[in-house]
Formats: sequence, structure tokens, C-alpha cells
Amino acid sequence: MNSLLFLVLPLEFKGMGDSTITADVEAVAGDIEAMEIRGAATIADAAAQALRTQAEESEAASAGAFRTEMRAAARHLHDTRPTAVSLPNALRYVLQRMEGATVSELQANIRAAADEFCHRLDRAQEDLGEVGANRLRDGDVVMTHCHSTDALACVEAAVEQGKDLSAIVKETRPRNQGHITAEQLRELGVDVTLIVDSAARRYLDDADHVLVGADSIAADGSVINKIGTSGLAVNARERGVPIMVAAQTIKLHPATMTGHTVEIEMRDEQEVVSDEDRAEIGDIAVENPAFDVTPPRHVDAIVTERGQFPPESIVTLMRELFGQGPTEPWNEE
Repeated sequence: MNSLLFLVLPLEFKGMGDSTITADVEAVAGDIEAMEIRGAATIADAAAQALRTQAEESEAASAGAFRTEMRAAARHLHDTRPTAVSLPNALRYVLQRMEGATVSELQANIRAAADEFCHRLDRAQEDLGEVGANRLRDGDVVMTHCHSTDALACVEAAVEQGKDLSAIVKETRPRNQGHITAEQLRELGVDVTLIVDSAARRYLDDADHVLVGADSIAADGSVINKIGTSGLAVNARERGVPIMVAAQTIKLHPATMTGHTVEIEMRDEQEVVSDEDRAEIGDIAVENPAFDVTPPRHVDAIVTERGQFPPESIVTLMRELFGQGPTEPWNEE
């Protein structure tokens, strides 16, 4: 499978002008597009709840009209942030369970699917943390990269089990998200050593695990995460340090089951060098990719709320949750 690339593009929000779409769906779509609603889990929860409201308030006269209305509402939501993996995953989960011969049956199934999705989402990080904590032993030292609440959930659960852990935290340039990780680990009572990114290889001999999150996970087990994750994984593999990726199932990217690719997001060069420094240096090009791709051969385990998986078998879970391929039920006739 081709390496997965990741892109976040600014989108121009356009209302569909469809009078059958409820005010709640319109409001949620607007908030997602404006990034008033942000974060993978928050976006997914809001989308599922909006579809539930759409179903409850529907005045469709037939099952066919109801399905058309639900797909229109889902398209309206999807078009606000089509590259945000958790958003289409929420829409798929709900719409793929839209079964029934009557409007009332369809409404009931939509409500049940949305409620089930949101319930699982609400428990996902806690359940994931308990799974990940089982891989950590008393006295272990973990090395982290960037900031991941899923990864921190594993450490928190292990600490609650009475395990004494220490952490080596990479600062993660250019935005220094590692500083957030360091602060939150200290709040958990974990001893923290902060290092510059380029010192990771030196300190891997002191680590028992590399623990990172994921922005997205491809069907072949490739992990798309903050730039620098791939290099850390290569060095960890050479040193024999196991790499654990903590990611809720809303981070799985079902479109990759057929080799779908998107581009890596390139962020503002001013995160890397100021205008003043750039002028002093001279005429240079500046690249600031947000993510990179870690091949599955460098990953030992992917920890989710559904359990831990070897990266090569994550596609089985993906099919169970989202079907056999990158379906877009909001575009079906």
C-alpha cells in the first residue's frame, strides 16, 4: 500500500440551503467549520448527536425521503472538514446502521446508533488507558513525542494502578508540544526529564518504551503522527525499545483500505524561523511539514479502546467498525 499522507486544508463553508436540514445540524456544521468545535473526539460526538437530532425532528413522509434527508444532513456536516478523520467515521457509523422499512424504524435505528457511538466515544479514552497500562510495568521509563491525551491516558491508568513511572519527554519542535506533555505528566506525579529532539537517540538506552499517539492510522498499520515520530521509531527499533501507539478507533482511516492518499500538511514557515531571522540568513526555502508516516514494521502495538493490535492486523478492526472499504454513505442514492 502507498504511504498515507495527511492534509488539512482551509475550506470555504457553504450552506446547502436545504430546508429539510435542521437548525441543530446547521449550527453544528458552522461550529465545526469555524473550529469552534475542534478535536477528534469532540467533532465526532457533535456530528453523531446532530444526526440524531435530524432523525428525531424529521417530518419525512416516506422511508425513502427520510434516507435522502439524512444523507443531505450528513453531507452538510462532512463538507465542513472532509479531511478530519473522526468526522466521516462518525457519519459512517451512524448511517451504515440506518435500516428499516418505515420512518419510525429508521428513526429508532439512527437514535440507537448515535447513542451507541457517543457512549463508546465517552468511554474510549479511559478504556484505552487501561489497555495501555497493562503494557507498562512498575519502574518503567517511557519516552514521549509531541502531546497525546491518548498516550497520557495509558500513563495515568498505570499510575492509578500504583506503578511508579518516569518519562523522557522530547520537546517536539517547532511548537514545543512536549512542554504540555511534561507539565501534565508532572501533575500525575511522574518524574520528567525534558530533552531536545535531537538528543532522543542518546537517551533511548534509558527508556523501556516509546509511547506516542496518532493523528491517523492507515489500514496497513502505518501511523501518521507529528513530524519526528518516524525517525524516533527507527532509532527505537535499532535500540530494541518497543514502540506503543495509543489511538482511539476514531483515528482509524478506512479510506486507506483501497490505498487512498492525501498530502502532508505544510504549516507556516514562521513556526520555524521569524521574518527577521530569515532576512538575516538570506534567500532560503523553509519547509515545515506537520506529520510523517511511520511504517508498521517499526511499531510493536497499536493500543485502542477495543484492545491492543499488531499494526498489520488493524485492518480487521477497521473493517469491523466501518465496513469493507472507504464507503461514503452520505453520497449513496
